[in-house]
Amino acid sequence: MRITITKNEREFDTTAAWRIIGQMVQKPDAVIGLSTGNTTPGMHRIVSDIFTRYPFDVSRVTLFNVDELTNLPREYSGSCYTMILNQIAGPLGLREEQFIMPPTMSEDFEAEARLFEQRLAERGGADLQMLGIGLNGHIGINQPGTPFESETWVSPMDPDFEARVRRETQVPASTVLGGLTRGIKNIMQTRKIVLIAKGEHKAEIIEKAILGPVLTDIPASVLQLHPNCEILLDAAAGARIAERAAARGWEW
Repeated sequence: MRITITKNEREFDTTAAWRIIGQMVQKPDAVIGLSTGNTTPGMHRIVSDIFTRYPFDVSRVTLFNVDELTNLPREYSGSCYTMILNQIAGPLGLREEQFIMPPTMSEDFEAEARLFEQRLAERGGADLQMLGIGLNGHIGINQPGTPFESETWVSPMDPDFEARVRRETQVPASTVLGGLTRGIKNIMQTRKIVLIAKGEHKAEIIEKAILGPVLTDIPASVLQLHPNCEILLDAAAGARIAERAAARGWEW
């Protein structure tokens, strides 16, 4: 495991953006997983800005997001499809077939989960996953307690997040909301993972996930077992682990 702690948020966004660009340049047909949330818009914007100023070949790149909300309109501004489309897939000019996402509405989400994985497998599987971490240690929408052998499925939302989504969309209580997410097993099969976090509010969970025991109660802790994983943090998120990381040469 490699740990990178940047000096500030701007350096974090730039470093994360170059992880994405580097994968695209190194492997022109790369399959790259992204994440949405407060951590990622800055890095996506920098990728798009650099592409605009210094165009590089993205004609064979495939992008996807690690998860997607279910039973909501795809046009909802909080849908992962809409965010990734607006932040990076659109600015890079990717064709529809280069942007793989499950639908937000379906009569059979189990079948959609299988199809999602099938489409990624047909392209050789995921080369890189930029992976966020929740305050409770979730990755994708795999909440605490999710078995490490879980495969792509529809998970319940975090209650606080679900309440916010319902306020924003006015979806009735009778509509069951969730998230189609790559399972922990699928995530761990990615060839390279970059776990990303910024902000002081993420420092405690980063310490638990990276330095604590590997437990299903903290899904992100399983990344300690991945053979090619980088932990990329800004100074605030890395505050609790910086001293020990430096003492161990930033890798273990």
